[in-house]
Amino acid sequence: MQKKLLIIDDENDILEFVSYNFKKYDYEVYTASNAKEGIEKAILFIPDVIIADIRMPDVNGIEMCRKMKKNEILKNIPVVFLTADGDEYLAISAHYAGGAQYINKPVSLKLLLGTVAETINEKL
Repeated sequence: MQKKLLIIDDENDILEFVSYNFKKYDYEVYTASNAKEGIEKAILFIPDVIIADIRMPDVNGIEMCRKMKKNEILKNIPVVFLTADGDEYLAISAHYAGGAQYINKPVSLKLLLGTVAETINEKL
């Protein structure tokens, strides 16, 4: 069965790159360019996993994750944070917000694919 992935990032290049590569591995991919749209699409599509940026213009990814974890429909969907910010405080905050993984950009595609696959398997 095809796995569903939602990518939430305000950088279009990241959305396109990650989307393209996960589709090659037979994922059903949805994208959102901000937290509000991300939450709406998560409720609509119920993905198996979410890849989210932390630094976004409206609501940051950590706050978005907190909101999702309080939502009965979304609370069990793992969130993998993919961010250019290597701040250790953010990594800890992401973990306490309910994030499953925290990966720094730039990331190798192999690491990202492996992390997402492992995260989905842990959830099942």
